[in-house]
Amino acid sequence: MDLVKSIKAPDIFIAALGAVLVLFFSFRVYGSGGTAARVLVEGEGRRWEFPLDAVETVKVAGPLGDTVVELRGRRARVISSPCTNQICVAAGTIHNQGQWIACLPNRVMIRVEGEAGGEQEFDAASW
Repeated sequence: MDLVKSIKAPDIFIAALGAVLVLFFSFRVYGSGGTAARVLVEGEGRRWEFPLDAVETVKVAGPLGDTVVELRGRRARVISSPCTNQICVAAGTIHNQGQWIACLPNRVMIRVEGEAGGEQEFDAASW
C-alpha cells in the first residue's frame, strides 16, 4: 500500500516515456520496413548498385582485365574473369543478404545487401 502512495506523476511519466522509447527503437531495428535487396558491384575506383531483380551484365575493369558480372533471376554471379584460379566463377550465384563473391586478383567485389525475401541462409561460419 505504501508503495502505491509513493508513486508520483513524474515517476509515471518517466516509465511511460521509457516504454515508448523501447517500442520506437524496437520497430526501428526489427520492424518490417527493411531495405529492398540490392547488389553492389565494386571494382577499381567504380561502384554499381542494382536492385536484386535487375537483369544486367556488367564488365568491371581490374588490373588483370575485365570481370563480367551477371544479374538475372534475382541472383548475381561472375560469368568470366581473367584471374588464373577462377574461384569467383566457381562460387556460383548469390541471392541472400550477406552473401558475397570476390575476385581478389582482379580487385572485384560483389555482395547482396538488404532483405531478400526475409530469409537468410546460415552456414557453419555463422555459428
